[in-house]
Amino acid sequence: MKTSIYRVTISFAIAAAAAFAAQAPGATDARIKIDTERVIGKVDPALFGNFTEHLGRCIYGGIFEEGSPLSDSAGYRKDVLEAVKNLGVSVLRWPGGNFVSGYNWKDGIGPRDQRPVRPDLAWGALESNRFGTDEFLEYCRRTGAEPYLCINAGLGSIDDARQWIEYTNEKRDTYWSQQRRKNGHPEPYGVKYWGLGNEIDGPWQLGHKNAEDYAKFALEAAKAMRRVDDSIQLIASGSSNFGADWIGWNRTVLDALKNDVNLISLHTYIGNQPNDLERFLAVSRDLEDRIAVVQGQIRAAEITQSNRHPIYIAFDEWNVWYRTVVSGGEFAIGRTGLEEQYNYEDALAMSVFFNAFFRHADIVRLANLAQLVNVIAPIFANKQGIFLQTIYFPVLEYGKQRGNLALDALVESPQYQPAGGGRKTTYLDVSTTYDSNGHYLFVNVLNRSAGRDLTASIENTTGRVGAQAEVWQLDHADLKATHGFGDDQKVRPTVKSETLSVSGNSFAYRFPKHSLTILKIKVE
Repeated sequence: MKTSIYRVTISFAIAAAAAFAAQAPGATDARIKIDTERVIGKVDPALFGNFTEHLGRCIYGGIFEEGSPLSDSAGYRKDVLEAVKNLGVSVLRWPGGNFVSGYNWKDGIGPRDQRPVRPDLAWGALESNRFGTDEFLEYCRRTGAEPYLCINAGLGSIDDARQWIEYTNEKRDTYWSQQRRKNGHPEPYGVKYWGLGNEIDGPWQLGHKNAEDYAKFALEAAKAMRRVDDSIQLIASGSSNFGADWIGWNRTVLDALKNDVNLISLHTYIGNQPNDLERFLAVSRDLEDRIAVVQGQIRAAEITQSNRHPIYIAFDEWNVWYRTVVSGGEFAIGRTGLEEQYNYEDALAMSVFFNAFFRHADIVRLANLAQLVNVIAPIFANKQGIFLQTIYFPVLEYGKQRGNLALDALVESPQYQPAGGGRKTTYLDVSTTYDSNGHYLFVNVLNRSAGRDLTASIENTTGRVGAQAEVWQLDHADLKATHGFGDDQKVRPTVKSETLSVSGNSFAYRFPKHSLTILKIKVE
């Protein structure tokens, strides 16, 4: 079994490190060797999902704003909707997040003016319930996203979960399908993805449980939900509390649910609190470790399944998030609205995640950037309009590789020891994919170095490399550059066609310091 797809070879002596900046023309610092037959797996379109929660201005004042001149007659913000569609969101998760562990889905159906207003026990706000199940599923229809509903495994009941499936998916004439029809939706929605709770291992969660109690609840919920619709994909609540025994939690949950779930979730947020770019972008070490550990646990669980089927990883919450984390608990955090303003280095961090997902395309099959609008989000809105945050552009560009074959590339790169300890990592963080229909090779290269350009020799062993490359590049001098209303043009990618100097079946390419480059090359 492969425990690490990404193979790194140290090919530079310590004495050579000081000479990098003074190399002779044509010399290379690194090597990327690609074989289009060494396939890891398919880049699942579900990796380009997003997440919406009733938190701050994500729903109200974000995707939904009744009475706004910028909204349509149903209350959806048209400018936000257009930006979401352009981003190509494939799977949209809702309603939480911490919010779901105190949420009753029945409060959010029926005539809007008759819905109850409830305290939001997760973030300390008031919930009007004017945006509920039908509004969310209609939003998914308009954006083209696959809906992903997360049940309340905190304060909720198994029967609540079963009835929710009946409301959304039941074709026959039953009580809850009748309610759906009364609310103007005669046909079932056919919701495919269902999460069995959110972050139940975390003591911050309403209805927090230990692994054994959660597994018992989730097992019975899965049984009841599948009695209504056995075609659904179920996602177990996996590790989120990495300060505790997260490995033990996943082991217990997988052992109990191995015959009933299709995926297990991981949540990871990163930040640059020490203001150290190279340390910040070295987070891929943790991502690789967590994926490898859980992949091994999944394989162990699959061996003893009575209902043999594959289980995959769902990274259904991930992003940069640290500026709006404050002391005082969830209510204090909720008051910040989690309105992170992203800069250039945060945009680079998007590639750390996608490169890791691609390198583990055999096991990571679903991912949701948290969140969609205003709340730690790529889109920011106010009552006058929107702007696109810096992180929007790499997310959009990586999404163009959905459906490609992820390749196991050999990467030789100089390494560095990030501050704070841990093992070394490479300056070049690389993933590669192949469009077998159009015969295009994609080489995704993040140069994590704060001060050094690096030139790599790129070799392709199968097929002839074309001399023209489409080059998408994010390269900005100011690591802290941000966007704002009327000012979201600074951190934008350059896109150009470039002639390569191909020798045999290889060429050299220079990757600027602290930059992200995506090369698209025809292979004959």
